[in-house]
Amino acid sequence: MKFLRLLILLLFVQAQAQQGGMWIPSLLKGMNETEMKNLGMKISAEDIYSVNKSSLKDAVPHFDGGCTAEMISNKGLLLTNHHCGYDNIQSHSTVEHDYLTNGFWAYSMAEELPNKDLYVTFVIRIEDVTIKVLEGVASLSNESDRQRKIQENISVLNKSLPKEATQENSIRTFYDGNQYILFVTETYRDVRLVGAPPSSIGKFGSDTDNWVWPRHTGDFSLFRIYADKNNKPAAYSKDNVPYVPKHFFPISLESLKENDFTMVMGYPGRTQEYLPSFAVEQIVNTLNPAKIEVREAALKVQDGFMRKDKAIKIQYASKYAGVANYWKKWIGETKGLQKSNAVGVKQKFEKEFAEKVIKAGKQEEYGNILSEFEKNYTELNDYALARDLFSEVALRNIELLSVGFKMYQLEQILNTKGEQSFNDRRNNLVDGLGDFYKDFNATVDEKVFEQVMTVYSKRYPAQFLPVAFKNVDAEKLSKEVYSTSKLVSYDKIKELLAGDSKTVIANFNNDSGFQVIKAIADSFYKNAAFKYDEINLKNMALQRTYMKAILELSPKSDRIFPDANSTLRVTYGIVKGYKPNDAVYYEPFTTLDGVMEKYIPGDYEFDVPQKLITLYNNKDYGPYAVNGKIPVNFIATNHTTGGNSGSPALDKNGNLIGLNFDRVWEGTMSDIYYSPDICRNIMVDVRYILFIIDKYAGAQNIINELSIKYPKSKKIKK
Repeated sequence: MKFLRLLILLLFVQAQAQQGGMWIPSLLKGMNETEMKNLGMKISAEDIYSVNKSSLKDAVPHFDGGCTAEMISNKGLLLTNHHCGYDNIQSHSTVEHDYLTNGFWAYSMAEELPNKDLYVTFVIRIEDVTIKVLEGVASLSNESDRQRKIQENISVLNKSLPKEATQENSIRTFYDGNQYILFVTETYRDVRLVGAPPSSIGKFGSDTDNWVWPRHTGDFSLFRIYADKNNKPAAYSKDNVPYVPKHFFPISLESLKENDFTMVMGYPGRTQEYLPSFAVEQIVNTLNPAKIEVREAALKVQDGFMRKDKAIKIQYASKYAGVANYWKKWIGETKGLQKSNAVGVKQKFEKEFAEKVIKAGKQEEYGNILSEFEKNYTELNDYALARDLFSEVALRNIELLSVGFKMYQLEQILNTKGEQSFNDRRNNLVDGLGDFYKDFNATVDEKVFEQVMTVYSKRYPAQFLPVAFKNVDAEKLSKEVYSTSKLVSYDKIKELLAGDSKTVIANFNNDSGFQVIKAIADSFYKNAAFKYDEINLKNMALQRTYMKAILELSPKSDRIFPDANSTLRVTYGIVKGYKPNDAVYYEPFTTLDGVMEKYIPGDYEFDVPQKLITLYNNKDYGPYAVNGKIPVNFIATNHTTGGNSGSPALDKNGNLIGLNFDRVWEGTMSDIYYSPDICRNIMVDVRYILFIIDKYAGAQNIINELSIKYPKSKKIKK
């Protein structure tokens, strides 16, 4: 009987730990630490976050503002995803030295490649400053005034709160404006490329396998941080030395098993876990389908050109991956939200919430929240659709229009800020657009324009659509624009930007490409943007009150974590397979055998390098095999999102066991609704990473730099 009670308790704890959560590392003591230890964690909350001694947080920098990385040596060696380092790998690639196709390895520090504008940021300390931020706010009833006062307070605090000269203060909002937390950070800007596998390893499966399981991708790359002689941030210099981190992760080669504890640390970008059902319904039925259709049209064109021309493939590799990433994510998100009945689940929560409000006698304060949400989201629908389509068409998928929009903004600057601001921005544009046009191909973009404008004219709310694009002949329009517009080349756009402001604006308005973007932008800003902002501001205030009510009316045992906002978080769970559909079960591990099963010679997604084939055939695995097989990827119940790319996957002792890089397709809905049944994060097994560095690349200099914990049966001399 005692054993049965213990088993039930363990199963309960395990189920609770699978419910997701992105926790602030400075606030883990209490329920979180207890839960983590019950799952098997051997370290303490103090080991994860401390301001008085080195801790795990000191080994987890924010990588280039959008990904996560981890320190893996005392010489500044840094590990992140291949797709996080992709732009930098591409920037060093040419047809003659194609590091995307062939990989890159520095066999000495002298061979490491500097990267323009690449940076990493460490968190020094975290502090709650809610009272200071909200000082003088309670008396303000107007939401715009309230937000203005908060931003004024934040600006003052960022400047006045203590920090060292090389550090920055950043105050971020949590729980929809109910809490404010200070992050003191330090940024290093001399970051050099050390190693990257070929894309046939680092992007194996490419877009077909993106967001899916089973997965067989070696999604990793290596960089090194350099500092001045005092170990402080410094601009690139040959005199800089490798950065010495406060902490770096030892690497464990111990075998992983299902139900083993895992922890992921990183900088998740954005989640919306507490959206009301009306918002989720709008995402599923209106917004996602429109964005998916736009990107699908663009991707089909780009893919056709990339498959036929190697130079275009190099030009568009990173751009294509960026567009495809969220296109596929939105498809999976929609599918998951529908499959899990997320709208129904939220409606049930809202019914229970309304009952709690009545029980607590809080009808006057919280009783109208849900009805107001319903009214606002109904009114918002077409404005939100217009906003998303404007963004997809004008800013993201048609490159000519994205450049044209910069010209549009330049015209607005002249009208609102005057000649000096106009000239400053114009000069910056001339200097900055050279890099853009290096990877611009007018032939490809013309066909993208044709297909995307067809979707725009069909999908954009009819009441906001410019007259010129109603029943548009997109093929005719694209030929006219790309044969006459000066936005198609760097030399021609410099001609457009030459002269005084009056001449430049006249040139703009006579250009066929600019005329298209101006019509699209004018329509959006005059007809939809203001109303969208007005309703959205109401929803922001309502969401803050809703979140306050949830926190106030929920028992302390409820797992109410703050939404992601690109700040350092901890999520934890267990290695676990899952059942996505009836009669289907996915195991949590994949191996190199699966790579060879997917191998298609010459295919840009599923080709395999000959050396890897040889290593496989010879079973030349070194100390990295488990039962005669090389582990490649594994999944767990950690709650992750965009921004967690490159996050360290850690074991119960805080050792590195893997590298987070994706989520399963059915679970991409976790940004909006986390379900422990199907939400899984995908990680590269660290043993595959070491196998590629050691046996494939022969980079013993890198292996020798690491602190590797070998199982006793496999311990070898380095």
